[in-house]
Amino acid sequence: MTNVSFARLLLVVFATSILYPLVASATPPEPRSRDLGVPFDGTPGPYNAITDVAGIEVGFKTLIRGSGKLIVGKGPVRTGVTAIFPRGHADTRSVMAGYFAGNGNGDMTGTHWIEESGVLETPIVITNTNSVGVVRDAALAWMVKHQHPGFYFYPVAAETADQPLNDILGQHVTAQDALDALDAAKGGHIEEGNVGGGTGMICNGFKGGTGTASRKLDAVDGGYTVGVLVQCNYGLSVNLRIAGIPVAREMHVQGGCVTAQTTPPVVDDEGVPAKVCDPALLAVADGMKRAEAGSIIVIVATDAPLTPDQLKRLARRVSVGLGRIGSIEGDGSGDIFLAFSTANPGVDEGNSTVPPYTAPNAKVERLQSWKMSPVFSAVIEATEEAVINSMVAAKTMVGADNWKVSALPHDQLQAILKAHSLLKP
Repeated sequence: MTNVSFARLLLVVFATSILYPLVASATPPEPRSRDLGVPFDGTPGPYNAITDVAGIEVGFKTLIRGSGKLIVGKGPVRTGVTAIFPRGHADTRSVMAGYFAGNGNGDMTGTHWIEESGVLETPIVITNTNSVGVVRDAALAWMVKHQHPGFYFYPVAAETADQPLNDILGQHVTAQDALDALDAAKGGHIEEGNVGGGTGMICNGFKGGTGTASRKLDAVDGGYTVGVLVQCNYGLSVNLRIAGIPVAREMHVQGGCVTAQTTPPVVDDEGVPAKVCDPALLAVADGMKRAEAGSIIVIVATDAPLTPDQLKRLARRVSVGLGRIGSIEGDGSGDIFLAFSTANPGVDEGNSTVPPYTAPNAKVERLQSWKMSPVFSAVIEATEEAVINSMVAAKTMVGADNWKVSALPHDQLQAILKAHSLLKP
């Protein structure tokens, strides 16, 4: 071997050793819904995630500690924070936005100004119900630290309730946890399941949490991208539909149960002592808490040039996607949806505008209404897949007071879809 050939060999080995970890880390570590053969409509983007919309970054802080009997203020803890930057953490420009509540038993701060102005000027943070104020204030502190222009802001902070798995009354999320999630934000692949604000959440009776998906429109429809991220914590297993099939009805399940009883005994929502789980059966949350007492936050992003009225129309279509899975948007559920567009940068900075106020009027690009239907379809399809992705990724969790919620079993799901001739090869 010549010296030149040997040098080239060393270069290849060195490059492989450096680049292989980067390539390996660029692939999701766990199977997702499509990997299991679950059929979906539409074409996803390269990451099949909200980050397929250029510029968007997502970060998480996950809090899991303690086990056994619930002691308010001490735990067990199963919660966290999710952070989303519409244009990335380094780009302070606003985005046009619109929101809609399918059912309003929940909270999303900052929506009054979005409704009034059509402008979103802040990152989005999502956590548990009792920690909204902490993460909202932390997002504001993050903006001040990073010299976001302007003098006052209304950060968007949203929630779903992670009881009974988490000591939700203990308010374990700190400002530093929210800052960590914001600092961790990045593009590319997104973790799903028991992560960030979704850590302790329950989705359609099974363990749920964070999920994401995207759709790429055909060139004839503009070639735009639509991405969705959900924090899923609603619904009953008996209502769950995957590919139109009520799959949980064909699984071996048991209602809310604990891995071991405490003293005094843990009781369900009707005041009856909880049963100890049969390890041979799946532990679903039906009966663990009041029917339909859950929530889902859905963030929709697109690069299509849409104005706030059109983005509200997108937010409304989330309900159609959830309906495909079996959601009824029950009375106890906070089903709140926010849509934004990364098109038209710089047209309106809202309260983030600083003197001198001399900018000329902005010119806005807007998709004609008759072009909207393919975008609606993309929202519906991506919402459906994001929810199921959250369940496929989630792991079985035992939380406070030993309550157990099983993950959606991949093998049983595949067997059911196959029996109905719906499993994709």
